[in-house]
Amino acid sequence: MIATPTQYKICVKGHLAPHWSHWFEGFEITLKDNGETLLSGPVADQAALYGVLIKIRDLGLPLVSVMPVQPKQTENSAKGEQL
Repeated sequence: MIATPTQYKICVKGHLAPHWSHWFEGFEITLKDNGETLLSGPVADQAALYGVLIKIRDLGLPLVSVMPVQPKQTENSAKGEQL
């Protein structure tokens, strides 16, 4: 069985310049109006998540939040029906 990467939303204080997007492969960088940056994308496993967090630390960006994004359920599975 192949594990599916978990999607994460990681919020940091400060705005990242667009040229940092290559350093966070697979992550979308969204600048928020409140001066924070939202990084969202797939993470293969816990080791990969720690790798992303280490990059954030190395940039000196204060971490605001790390949230896994739950996959959307299909209508049938939400009703408890088997697919």
